[in-house]
Amino acid sequence: MNDARAGRFVWYELMTTDPKAAMDFYTAVIGWKTQPFAEGTPPGEDPYVMWVGGEGPLGGVMTLPEAAAAMGAPPHWMAHVEVAKVDDTLAAARKLGGQVYVEPIDIPTVGRFAVIADPTGASISVFTPLAAMTTHDATKAGEFTWSELISTDAEAAFRFYGELFGWKHQSDFDMGPMGKYRMYGQGDKTYGGMFTKSADMPMPSTWIYYIHVDDLDATLAKATERGAKVMNGPMSVPGGARVATLLDPQGAMFALHGPGKAEAS
Repeated sequence: MNDARAGRFVWYELMTTDPKAAMDFYTAVIGWKTQPFAEGTPPGEDPYVMWVGGEGPLGGVMTLPEAAAAMGAPPHWMAHVEVAKVDDTLAAARKLGGQVYVEPIDIPTVGRFAVIADPTGASISVFTPLAAMTTHDATKAGEFTWSELISTDAEAAFRFYGELFGWKHQSDFDMGPMGKYRMYGQGDKTYGGMFTKSADMPMPSTWIYYIHVDDLDATLAKATERGAKVMNGPMSVPGGARVATLLDPQGAMFALHGPGKAEAS
C-alpha cells in the first residue's frame, strides 16, 4: 500500500440497542465525554455522537442497525482501519476470500467506509478519511490500546490481514495447550494479537478491543456496579500488565488493560 497511514486503527464505534444507557455507562466507567457531530446530519435526525477522551474524539456510538440485528449481530464494538481507497480494499478482500457486509458509504465531510469480514467471519470496517486523522497515544488512560482477534483459524486470518492492510508478524507468545499468540503491527508499532480459539470457546471469530485504564480493579468495580459482567480475568499478561474482558449492560464485549500490581516488599 502506498499510503503511509494505511493499516492504522483510527476509530472505534459501538453499535448498541440503547445508546443513551451505553453513554451513561462508559462515561461513568471509562471517563469519556460525549459530543454530537452535527455535520452532514439529515434534517430531523439526531446527530451522530462521538466518544471523546483526553486526546480528543476516538470513536462513536449509534443504534445497532436493523440489518445487522436481523443477521443476528448482538451489540458490539467495531474498529475502523484506515485504507488508501475503500473500493480497492474491497476488491482485494474479495480476492483474498473475505466478504463485504456493508458496501461503500460516503459520509459527508468525513470520508468513505465499508464493512468486511475476513475468511474466518470476523468483521471490521475499512475507512478512507477526507482529512488526516491524528494518531492517539495508546498508553494514556481512556485510549484503545490493543486490538485482539480470537479466530477459528488465526493463521488464515493473519494471511488475509497481512495482504490487505500490510500488517506484519512481530513476535509470538507460547500459550501452551492453547497454541501461539501472534503479535502484529507495522514498523515499531504493535497493534495487537491474534490466536486460534480452543474448542471450548463457542463464540464465532471475534475482534475484542482493549481500553487502557490507570486502575484496573477500581474500573472493574465501577463497571460491575453499573451492570457489566466480567467474562474473563482480571489476569496478568506478558509485559506486566493486567487485563479483563467484560460484557457491557447491553451485551457488547470489550476489554480493559491496566498496569500490574506492585509487588509487596
